[in-house]
Amino acid sequence: MNYRELGNTGIKISEVSFGTWAIGGSWGRTSDMEALKSLEYAIDQGVNFFDTADVYGDGHSEELLAKATKGREDQIHVATKFCRQGDIFDPQNYSYEKVSSYCEDSLRRLNREAIDLYQIHCPATEILKDGSVFEVLDRLKKEGKIRHYGVSVETVEEGLICLEYPNVKSLQVIFNMFRQKPLEKLLPEAYQKGVGLLVRLPLASGLLTGKFTSDHVFEADDHRRFNENGEAFNVGETFAGLGFRKGVELASELKWIAEGRKSMASAALRWILDQKEITCIIPGFKNVKQVEDNLSALDTMPFSAEEKQEIQRFYQEKVQDFIRGPY
Repeated sequence: MNYRELGNTGIKISEVSFGTWAIGGSWGRTSDMEALKSLEYAIDQGVNFFDTADVYGDGHSEELLAKATKGREDQIHVATKFCRQGDIFDPQNYSYEKVSSYCEDSLRRLNREAIDLYQIHCPATEILKDGSVFEVLDRLKKEGKIRHYGVSVETVEEGLICLEYPNVKSLQVIFNMFRQKPLEKLLPEAYQKGVGLLVRLPLASGLLTGKFTSDHVFEADDHRRFNENGEAFNVGETFAGLGFRKGVELASELKWIAEGRKSMASAALRWILDQKEITCIIPGFKNVKQVEDNLSALDTMPFSAEEKQEIQRFYQEKVQDFIRGPY
């Protein structure tokens, strides 16, 4: 395993880490036994960072992490998120009383004394512009309930707003071969300011595995079925904002990236890790096989300058005009 520093926090985390939305819910059928086995396997391979949220299975993924990391709380870093249990547009949802309550609930489920990285979970842009929530987080940090804080953002604009607040230590962003806009300004500015970058949806909800056909049908409780067009939450959180059929079509044109590499998925993850500004990727998983597949990015051949240029040209000419929603 390779480790990279999380911004200027002094914490070193595995460059391939994992998100736990899938084992919490909204990704189809799951098994707690398989989830715990997968977490244990990842930890045994050197993974020391996991991302979760209080709304993943209504806190269930936090409880699973508590079980998997029991006795190793000092070695395994956990990031969780808050605000989406309430109205993300309501300023009162970000008051000290409310955020402190969210934090205490997460601490109880995680069975920890402090949260390593506490993130605002895709709040309304106006909340970030106002900035009062960062004063609340500073207070929680002084109280010892959280060690550091960051923001999970939907757009480049939101990320740039967050960089104006000096105690924001990380940004969680959607970034992959289908969502390259952060490369232009957000990644270099965050890197220059010593802010860590966590990448969610590195495989564009599975599109960049190249395994789907256009007639694939997802399970009813899978967000890739009920949120394809943003019916339940931000459209960018599903297939990186692309329609499923269009995404399958575009993925088929990228299959060349697997040449000389283990798989299309490992290649797509490697491309992200080739960006020096990135701290880690946090792909999801539901079983040990998926953990193994994601970890294979570590041994995958890096991309040449020519290949990177071709991938950028592909995005500019064939992808960016089909992304729905602000990004």
